[in-house]
Amino acid sequence: MAKRNLAAFWVVGALALASCSASAADMPDLILRHGTILDGTGAPRFQADIAVSNGRIAAIGDLSRSTAKQEIDVAGLFVAPGFINIHDHPSIDGLMHAENMLTQGVTTELFNPDGIGIVGTNVISVDQQLSQLSAHGLGTNIGGFIGFNSVWESVVGTKDRRPTPADIVKMRDLLTRNLEAGAFGVSAGLDYKPGYYATTDEVITVVRAAAKWRTNFPNHERLTPQDDFSSTAGMAETIKIAETAGLSPEITHLKIQGHEQGRAGEVLAMMDAATARGHYTPADAYPYVAGSTGLGAVLLPAWALEGGRPAFLERARDPAQRKKMGDETNIALAKRFGGPDNVLLPTMGKRLSAIMAEEKIDSPGEAIIRLLEKADTRAVLFFGAEADLVKFLTYPATAIACDCGAVAGRPPGHPRSWGTFPRVLGRYVREQNIMSWETAISKMGGIPASTIGLVDRGILGVGMIADITVFDPATVIDHATYEEPTLPSEGIRHVLVNGTLALRDGKPTDAQAGRPLRRTQHMPTRKLVTGDRSVTGSFAVRGDALPKSGATVSVSLTQKTGEHDSRGSFRLSGAGRNSLTIADLGVLQVAKGWASFSGRARFADGSEKLVTVILDAADPLAPAGSGSLTIDGDEFHLSGVTPAAQMKVAFGK
Repeated sequence: MAKRNLAAFWVVGALALASCSASAADMPDLILRHGTILDGTGAPRFQADIAVSNGRIAAIGDLSRSTAKQEIDVAGLFVAPGFINIHDHPSIDGLMHAENMLTQGVTTELFNPDGIGIVGTNVISVDQQLSQLSAHGLGTNIGGFIGFNSVWESVVGTKDRRPTPADIVKMRDLLTRNLEAGAFGVSAGLDYKPGYYATTDEVITVVRAAAKWRTNFPNHERLTPQDDFSSTAGMAETIKIAETAGLSPEITHLKIQGHEQGRAGEVLAMMDAATARGHYTPADAYPYVAGSTGLGAVLLPAWALEGGRPAFLERARDPAQRKKMGDETNIALAKRFGGPDNVLLPTMGKRLSAIMAEEKIDSPGEAIIRLLEKADTRAVLFFGAEADLVKFLTYPATAIACDCGAVAGRPPGHPRSWGTFPRVLGRYVREQNIMSWETAISKMGGIPASTIGLVDRGILGVGMIADITVFDPATVIDHATYEEPTLPSEGIRHVLVNGTLALRDGKPTDAQAGRPLRRTQHMPTRKLVTGDRSVTGSFAVRGDALPKSGATVSVSLTQKTGEHDSRGSFRLSGAGRNSLTIADLGVLQVAKGWASFSGRARFADGSEKLVTVILDAADPLAPAGSGSLTIDGDEFHLSGVTPAAQMKVAFGK
């Protein structure tokens, strides 16, 4: 079946561009020739050319009879969707060029994870952040979560106090306004202060405001002394909060720490159980057994940090409080990271154990307090076991995400900032063969896209946005180490961002082709469905761009397991100049009562546009019984209201 469909795919691609040689104006902007396509869904690879026009994929197939304004021979290379990093901590100036991300193949970054925002931006307004960050150009696309911690601090402050009913209303309103403005979900970092001070029930009450948006709740799990610094207890809390609040739990930077190493199977079983209960529980993970954060952020006891840095410094001057602080820090260090030898201070190039020996300090907690008295500093913290990591990376619902972001220059830090995605491809796919190339690319494309709700990126198909990464499977690898964390990776050859070459022959072009991205209410968090699936229906549609009498939609699309595109028909009739049919169909994406696909729209006047379509019969924000149609393309947008009951979506796993 897949082979027969592939033949049809090639013919469609060739026909779509048969007229391209007629005039330069009709030519695609670019053709990538002779590549091996990994479409981002996990479907089998295949050989084909890809044409790009106006920032979208115009055709995939045998395009040997077509010409383009620019052509690149990618024979022997893999062509994949641009990688989507859904756990991103960029710097403002880093986003302008994003060299460390583009050389990893990343085309989209999702900021404000862990409940916190980017310093120097308005962290409680994703809309303002997008404007601020894009003001000087973007090397990659960007989108943002709204952070629970940022919202909590803006309303409740940095002290451990209970919010008033008025505080709860303010926080819920902030979440709603940010979701309306395009936030991709509600993130939290309950391990970080002051979010740490919120009770489980308080978090649920606040984030429940996002339930009707069908979005996700990624949370840096909270490890507490009361739970013996248990990662599993923290992840169970994440699932409880999201389930109770009506969100999708997302286990961010999935890991097992310190004294719980070896319990990966228990965590994955817990996630499977939540999904089986109807609360899809994906994850993201990076391919290292060490993380990086502020030295005191997860080691100092919560009471020591209440009120911020000035309050911490005052407490540290009191001998009794200082000793208590050091003793409790020692316990946290032993439980979570195994001791001072597993703490690396990258700006100093030394382990905490070496600093203790040099300065003749017996207590790790005391050494940490002394370092923090001088300045806040970051640490690389070794927490995990390789066997657990492999299980997490291979879990079907795990996306690859670096827990890093675009940086300017090469500041010392964690090797993940330069090596994450090539490390997975080179070390874990080519060398260790823990997963297939197809699976790995789905974890960098289709899975992260569906986790945050994106519909027009993360998958290669006609009509999709042309975010594309081309890499050499024989050479792709990371070189960054904990000792030299800014060594660039190799093997990422070309990267297109919105159809523009942002990386060519491994070198950034400084094209600044990135765009700010916003989520809408019709972009739900969902599982990436790759089994047999279909959407059918015939229904009326009304909207501002349609005649007063309305129009009619007729849709009948199917896609089989392992196929690279959907088959069938879509027609919008009685819409005047907006009447259209869609051919050259891309991948069919589905969820309960919801479907999306892309393709080439052909209008009644003979013109064509590459578009993405969303059919949504399950929107909780819509009036009862109502569904919606959205069609987006280059300088084209059409939306309308439809009867939900007349749309049928069916799918397997």
